[in-house]
Amino acid sequence: MSDRQSPEQVLQSILKDIQVGGNLTTGDITQILNLLVIVKQPDSFKPTEIPHNLPRSGTVKFVGRAEVLENLHEMVQQNNQVVIAAIEGMGGVGKTELATQYALLHLLLLTYPGGICWLRARDEDVGIQIVRFAQAKLGLNPPEDWDLPSQVDFCWSRWHEGNVLVVLDDVNDYPTVEPYLPPQPSRFKVLITTRLQLDLPQSFTLDVLDESAALELLQEWIGVQKINHELADVKELCQRLGYLPLALNLVGRYVKKRKISLAEMLRRLEKKGLKHESLERDKNDPAWTLNVKRGVAAAFELSWEELSEEARQLGCLLSLFALAPIPWDLVESVETGQDAEDLEDARVELESLHLLQGEDTYRLHQLIREFFREKLEQSERADELKREFAGAMSAEATQVPQQNELTREQIVSLSPVIPHLAEVANHLTAYLSDEDSAKPFIGLGWFYEGQGFYDKAVLWFEKCLAVTQARFGSEHLAVAESFTNLAWLYTSQGHYSKAEPLLLQALELTKSLLGEEHAQVTTSLNNLALLYKSQGRYGEAESLYIQALNLYKRQLGDEHHMAQSLNNLAVLYHSQGRHSEAEPLYTQALELYKLQLGEEHREVARCLNNLANIYSEQGRSREAEPLFMQALELRQRLLGEEHPDVANSLYSLAVMYSSQDRYSEAQPLYVQTLAICEQRFGANHPLTVKVQKRFARFLRDAIAEGCADLESLPDNPTIEAILAEVQASLEQSE
Repeated sequence: MSDRQSPEQVLQSILKDIQVGGNLTTGDITQILNLLVIVKQPDSFKPTEIPHNLPRSGTVKFVGRAEVLENLHEMVQQNNQVVIAAIEGMGGVGKTELATQYALLHLLLLTYPGGICWLRARDEDVGIQIVRFAQAKLGLNPPEDWDLPSQVDFCWSRWHEGNVLVVLDDVNDYPTVEPYLPPQPSRFKVLITTRLQLDLPQSFTLDVLDESAALELLQEWIGVQKINHELADVKELCQRLGYLPLALNLVGRYVKKRKISLAEMLRRLEKKGLKHESLERDKNDPAWTLNVKRGVAAAFELSWEELSEEARQLGCLLSLFALAPIPWDLVESVETGQDAEDLEDARVELESLHLLQGEDTYRLHQLIREFFREKLEQSERADELKREFAGAMSAEATQVPQQNELTREQIVSLSPVIPHLAEVANHLTAYLSDEDSAKPFIGLGWFYEGQGFYDKAVLWFEKCLAVTQARFGSEHLAVAESFTNLAWLYTSQGHYSKAEPLLLQALELTKSLLGEEHAQVTTSLNNLALLYKSQGRYGEAESLYIQALNLYKRQLGDEHHMAQSLNNLAVLYHSQGRHSEAEPLYTQALELYKLQLGEEHREVARCLNNLANIYSEQGRSREAEPLFMQALELRQRLLGEEHPDVANSLYSLAVMYSSQDRYSEAQPLYVQTLAICEQRFGANHPLTVKVQKRFARFLRDAIAEGCADLESLPDNPTIEAILAEVQASLEQSE
C-alpha cells in the first residue's frame, strides 16, 4: 500500500478489480478480511440494492479461513446444477461464521445480485422463512390460501434476476428442508451449515483452526506482546482448548478481563478439567472429539464462575426460550423477581463474557443454552422459573387474533414470539395452569391458520385437543372449544367428514355445560350450519341458522353482534334463489359489520359483493355496479391484486357486464379472473372450470355479435384452447 492510499482506497481498488473480472484468490480474500478489520466495513462498501437478510458478525477477526472461503466459492460455482455445499462440523467450530463471512464477502463483490437469503433451519419452518423473505425483500405476495410448498414455488419462480445465494444455517433434519430448496436453474446456489454428515458430494467438514490461526485469534484479545512473551504457554493453551474458535474467543476474553498470565489460565483449566455434562455427546458421533468437548465446557464453566447470582439466574431463564432470537421485552415479561435495572445488569454481565449476543433481540449459542439448561436443572428455582416462563408465554399467545383477523403487520410483530410459544407447547405443558393450558396451542393454531398454513395449524389444534382431554377429561368447556377450533379448520379445508362429529360433540358439550341459551351455543350452531350449507344440506343449515339468530335476539337484542348469523343465513337463501329473503339480511349484516369492524374490512367487502350480486341477478344493475366497485377496490387494497376474493369481485362484475352486452368491459375482467384462478387453484379446479365455461359462453356471444376483441387476448394455452373450441362450435352451427 502506497503512502497516499488509505485502507479504504486499497479495499475499494481490490473489490473493483475482482468485480470487473479479476480472479478471487486466497491472497485477495486475506487482504480484504484484514482491511475490513481496519476500515470497519464503511457504508460505502455495502451494496444496499442487493436484497439480503444477513446476520451481523460479532467476530473480532476472522482468521485461518481464507483458503476455505476460496474453495467454498469454487464448490458453489462449479457446475450448472443447484450446488449444495454443506459445511459440516461440531458446535462452536465456526460453521455459521464461515457462512456469514462468505456471504458478506460476496455481498461486497456483488456476486449474487439476485439476493442473499439467510434461513435459520433449526429455528422455524424454512418454507415460511422463504415466503417472508420474498414478501419483505422482493415485494412478492404469494396467494395466501395456497399451501406452503405452493407458496414457496411461487416465490422461486418469480425471484429477482441474477445469481442468488441461499444459506440454510444449522440444518438438523435435512429431509424437512429438502422439499423447499430452489429449482434447478444454475443461478440458485445453496449453502448449508449442519452438524450432520450429509450424503452429498459437495459436502466438506470444517475443521478446527490450525495453530497459527489460533495464535492470531488470541492475539486479537491479549495482544502481540503477551503472545511473544508467553509463547510456550499460549501454544499449550490453544492445544488444551482444541483450537476451537468459540473456546479461544471466550478464554481470550477471560484472560484480557482478569489480566492473568497464560500460565495461570492453564493452571485453572487443569484444576477445573475439560469435561462437563451438558456437552456430552454420543461417542459414535464422528463430528465430535473428547478434547474439543472438554475445551468448550471448560470455557463455559470459567465464565459461569465470573457471574453474579442474578446473571446466573438470567442465564437459566434464557435457556428456557427456544433456540431462536429472543426479544428482550419478552424476557422482561417473565416475572423473575428482579426489577428492570437489575435484569439489565445481569444481561450486561452475560454479554461481557460473550455468553449472550445481540441488541434488543438476543440469542444463545446452542451449546451455551445447553450449558445453562443443565445449570437450571441443578437449581432450586427450576420449577418456579419454568412456571413463570410458561405463564408469560401463554399471555403472549392471547395477542394472536382469531382466524381471518390476522394482518400482515401483526404477522411481523408476532413472528419473534412464535418459536417460544412452540417451546412451551412442546416441552412445558406440565408447568401451565389449568386456565392457561390451551392458550399456547390456540395462539399457534390461529397464527398459522390466519396465513393459510393449514397443515401446521391442524397439528397445533390436534395437540390442543389431546392436551385438554388429558388434563380435564371429556366433560369440560376447554375440550368443547378445542373441538370447535379443530372442526372450523377442517371445514375451511373441505374435510367435512372430520369436522361434523367434532361440531356435534362441541354443540352437545356446550349445551350441557353452559345451558341451552348461552352465547357460545349460538357459535356452535353457526359452525354446524356452515358445514351443512357447504355440503348442500340446506334444510338442516337453515334450521340451525334460524335457531342461532333467534338465540342472539333473546340474549343480546337485535342491535348486537348478529352480523355473522345474518350474513350466513342470507348466503343460504341466496344460494337457493330466495332473493327477497336474502336481501334484507345482507343489508342488516352490512350495517352491523360497518358498525363493528369499520368501513375498511374484508367482511364488509364480502357483504357488499353479496348484496351487489342480488341486485345484479334481479336486473338492478345501477344499484349493483357501485357496490361491486366498492367491494373490488376494498379487496384489492386489503388483500392484494391476486387474492381469490379479488377474483370473485372481478368475476361478478364480468357476469353483470356480459348480461348488459358491455363486451369490451367484461372481456378483460374474465381474463383477469381466469388468470388468478389458474394461478391459485390450478387449471382443473372446479372454480377454474366454472370460470372457463362462463368465459367460453361469453366469447361465443361476443363473436356472434361482432364485439369480441380477439387481438387483445393474452398468449395463454387455456384461452387459446377455449377460443379454438368456441370457433369450431360456431363454424358447425353455420
